[in-house]
Parts: sequence; structure tokens; C-alpha cells
Amino acid sequence: MVALGCFGAGLLIIWLFGRYGLSTAAVDRAAVHDWLSGEDLYPGRVGTVLTPPAAILFTPAAFLPLPTVGWLLAAAGVSALALALIALVGPVARRYGKPRGPAVAVAVTLALAAEPVRATLGLGCLDLLMFGLITADVVALRRAAWASRRAAWWPGPPASQSPQGGPKLRRFWATGAWAGVGVGLATALTISPVLFIGYLVVSRQRRAALTAVATTTTLLTGAFLLAPGPTRTWFGSVLPRLDRGGPLDEITNQSLAGVLARLYDSATTPALIWLSFSVLLVAVGMIRARSAHADGDEIAAFTLVGLTSAAVGPVSRIHELVWVLPAVLILVDAAARRRITVRRFRPGRFPGARYASAAVLVYLLLVLDPRWTAGWDAYAIVVIVLLNTLPWRPGVAPAGPARRPPQPVARRAPAIPGPRGS
Repeated sequence: MVALGCFGAGLLIIWLFGRYGLSTAAVDRAAVHDWLSGEDLYPGRVGTVLTPPAAILFTPAAFLPLPTVGWLLAAAGVSALALALIALVGPVARRYGKPRGPAVAVAVTLALAAEPVRATLGLGCLDLLMFGLITADVVALRRAAWASRRAAWWPGPPASQSPQGGPKLRRFWATGAWAGVGVGLATALTISPVLFIGYLVVSRQRRAALTAVATTTTLLTGAFLLAPGPTRTWFGSVLPRLDRGGPLDEITNQSLAGVLARLYDSATTPALIWLSFSVLLVAVGMIRARSAHADGDEIAAFTLVGLTSAAVGPVSRIHELVWVLPAVLILVDAAARRRITVRRFRPGRFPGARYASAAVLVYLLLVLDPRWTAGWDAYAIVVIVLLNTLPWRPGVAPAGPARRPPQPVARRAPAIPGPRGS
């Protein structure tokens, strides 16, 4: 079964290479090759948009054929997607008494059919790797919360201590000490996940936020030491450009800025209107993500932040909308939870139909890709609507600090009244 799945994935990747031509990987590979030959990494307004750390990590690709680069990126991306879905889908399957393996296999198959994943693999982008890195932090935060609760209540050694001291790697895993590393790596490699650091600060997950900032700073500092010229150019002229990822008014740009540019029939977006609505969307996304975190659904919180980042970015191409996939999972789970809960008290009803219908509709849009027909702004609208309406599931994926319930107040024994007149 596994071999058959790998064979099918290989055929799909071959077809995607032919459809998309690995155009993004080709541009990045050529830019890095020219840079190693003595030319500028960022030549004017046309060229790679890799960050300096990503360009340094991409240097081996300059010496490999483009198809080999594409297969390496595809293998890493599919592996990251599979591991992320194990972390996201596995707990949902267990909660309903279903085997985890088949559920994850179905989820991976459905995800490979979605346009964000198809575009990522076909273009040769890093977005599935970034998705995996950020999902790893979700796992780490949940492990840290579990270890904290266990340390507070379990009558034994802390989870961070294995028998006879145990290996350090096991303690590192048990306590979720790596929380923030994934977000920090993703931010240094693509910049757009910086909003996740802001979320960690807003939700008061200070240790993870500091780890993310330290990781990003370390990588950027290392890139400056290894390539000071390109790093200065990136921060000085590439990063401030709104159109560094492509023209704002192109149909491939499914962000709020792209919608406004097409609405005003302009090559640029109306800056004041875009900034005003972007601030509003960031506020809504952060407030809803913090509420989801407080209610114990860290997966929904991270998904809301990912949707916010895609909505407010100046250029959000389809391969950057991968956070719509966990949003579909959350809608399906919310529909199932509501169906089970309400039918206990009201048999014969069909609760959760609204969430189930929304999940099917969103997934069909991901598969059919209506941008090239009448739905130019379909993905942008879906992202903004999900950002404002996505439900969360209280208690399914907590990542908060352990809270000891209030201790019973010791009652004083009632005084025995003495004899009257005494």
C-alpha cells in the first residue's frame, strides 16, 4: 500500500513538473549560480526573492540539474506535509476511535490534490517545508503543556526526567523545549511567518517567542557574516518592495493587496486603504487566535495566524495559502463534534451541516482552482472569510500553562455555644 502511494505521488509530481515547469526553483537556482560566479544575488527588480539565509542553504542546488533540484524539493515537501498531517490528523482520528494510519493516508492524498500543494511542488517552492516547521512548534507547545501539567499533578518524577537521568534528546522531546525553533527557522527563510512570532507574544508564550526571535536573529546574523553585501541589499532594497514576490495586480496574487489592485485596475494597491484594512485583519486574526489558544485549541490558533499572514501580505500566491488545509480539517472536526454532541439530546437532527458544507465547498475550491474563470479573487475571499468565521474546538489541543484548580477552603468547626448567661 505504501509503495502504491509513493508510485502515485511520483506520477503526480512528474505531471506537476511538466505543468508548472519548476519556474520558481529555476529562477532561484540561476540567481544563486550567478551569485557564486561573482554577480549580484539581487540584480535590480527581477530575480530571486530568497532571503539571504535561504540563498545560502540553496547554494548546493546551483551545481545540480534542475530536475534533481525539483525532486529533492518535492521529496522534502511531501515528507514535511506527511509529518505535519500526522501531527494534525492523528489526534482527531484517535478521538473518534479511528485508526491513525488510514486517516493520515486519506488526508495526505486529499492534500496532494489541492492547488496550494500542487503549485508548491510544481513550482519548486519552500512553503510545505515552512508548513512543517511551524507545525512542529504546535507539537512542541502541546508537549510543553503536557509536561507542565504532568509535573504539577503526577506523583512521580517530572516528564523531563527519564529513568537514571535518561538521554538528553528524550528530555528535549518530552518537555517540548524546541518550541519556537520552527517559527524562527521559517521566518528567517521566508520572512512571511514573522506574524507567528507576534502571536506567541500576544498569547504570552514568552519562552517560545524568545526562542523564535533568537533563532531568526542567529540565522540572519550568520547570513550577514557569510554574505554581508546581499544581506544589506535584501534589507535595504528588496524587503521594502511590496511587489518583490510579483506584480500586485496579477491574478496569482490572492492577498488583500491583490484584490484592491484589481478592483482599482492599477498596477499598485491603494496604500492607505490596504494598510487600514490590513491592520483590521491583523487585529481580528490575533484576537481570535488568542481566544482559540485560551480555549485550548492551539491548532486553530496557528491556522488563524497563517490565514492572517496570507491575507495581509502584499503578495500571496496560491502556494502560500497552505494554511487553508488545516482550516478544512478544523471545519470537518467541528461538524463531527457538533453532530455527536447535539444528537445525544436531539435525535433526528443534522447538526454540524453548516461546518461540513463549508469544508466541502472550500476543499472543492482548492481542487478546482476557479481563478482562471470567473473567480479571480476566490481564494482571497475564502481566506478572509475563514479568518473571520473559523471555529475552534475547546480543549482539543491545549498549549497553555498548567493551572491548579482552586483548593477547597478548610472549614472551621462550629463553636459549641456555652450555657446561657455565661
